[in-house]
Amino acid sequence: MDDEWICGRLGEDEPWMLGAVNPPVFENSLFAFATAEELGEAVRNEDERYVYWRGTNPTVDLAQRKLAALERGERAKCFGSGMGAISATISSLVSAGDHVLVLGAVYGPTTQFLRYLEKFGVTHTHVDDLAGCDSAIRSSTRLLYFESPSYMAYAVVDIAEVAAWARERGLVSVMDNTWSTPIFQKPLTMGVDLVVHSLSKYVGGHSDLVGGVVAGPSRLVRPLALTEYQLYGAAMSPHDAAKVIKGLRTLPVRMAAHQERGLAVAGFLEGHPAVRAVHHPGLPSHPGHAIALRQMSGFSSLFSLVLNTESRQEVAAFLDKLRHFRIGVSWGGFESLVNAPALSTEESVRATMGIPVGLVRLSVGLEPADALIKDLDHALEASLA
Repeated sequence: MDDEWICGRLGEDEPWMLGAVNPPVFENSLFAFATAEELGEAVRNEDERYVYWRGTNPTVDLAQRKLAALERGERAKCFGSGMGAISATISSLVSAGDHVLVLGAVYGPTTQFLRYLEKFGVTHTHVDDLAGCDSAIRSSTRLLYFESPSYMAYAVVDIAEVAAWARERGLVSVMDNTWSTPIFQKPLTMGVDLVVHSLSKYVGGHSDLVGGVVAGPSRLVRPLALTEYQLYGAAMSPHDAAKVIKGLRTLPVRMAAHQERGLAVAGFLEGHPAVRAVHHPGLPSHPGHAIALRQMSGFSSLFSLVLNTESRQEVAAFLDKLRHFRIGVSWGGFESLVNAPALSTEESVRATMGIPVGLVRLSVGLEPADALIKDLDHALEASLA
């Protein structure tokens, strides 16, 4: 079964659909049963049976089945946000006294959550590479968490190598695959134990939902679906699940277009005198390009550049001069977005993450590439000439 079929048709020809071309949105908060015995059996298997919205729902379940199939995983569980998925997944794998290894740069709130867990006796260590992992691993280490490409710097790691390193040492590996989507990269097939996503980005694709998902083997997904998912209350709504399903229908086509436009813009910026560096794994000049070609089938359009300046004022002026790129957080929608961490991140945090003042993140949307290039060229000339 190929990805396009999964995105467009998987599960949509079943009797409960009643022939509807759009899956029904089940708005009810609960489901009734004919007997008390039936209710009891359903409650004991609430990760699979429809009992109460906080557990699961037919619309949400369809989205989960599609996402699990795309990732080539046994199970998937959708959450009300990406951080809902990340926090529940990490919590399900650690206990007081445990230690977490974090490889490379990861999403800021993920680090914040790991710091939050310190109050419960869970510690963590950030490392740059597997050599650092070798030095930092402890007898109490239970989990290796990473992204590839990494947060803001978009560094690429050898996923199979990292997963094998973790497996040989008895660690569970968890990877955030939001950047690539399962269209361009499938970490579970390379040995990663669990994959998490923010569905708010490319999967949703229209900046109109917030959601997350974890996918992997049933032995790991089912316990967190029955425990952390229920207790944390970060349930995905059926309305958001319907948006996920609609986003999936066009995901393969949109990702191809994002790739084309993103590479065109990145290629232009790489040769501009006002730009010091461009961090896009799809460029041949990227240090991880060869690895990326081996483990990815395509490239998304989120990347960063480093302006040739150390002035926050010049960085702000560059953002303000842009007209097609809107200033805002998040990414993955139709609209092109720009963000500069140095303008909103504490200096100590930025220094710890290795983010220079001139780093700017671009999310290239689906507008014509030539219009976006002209916009960037004008803003660079007007602010850094």
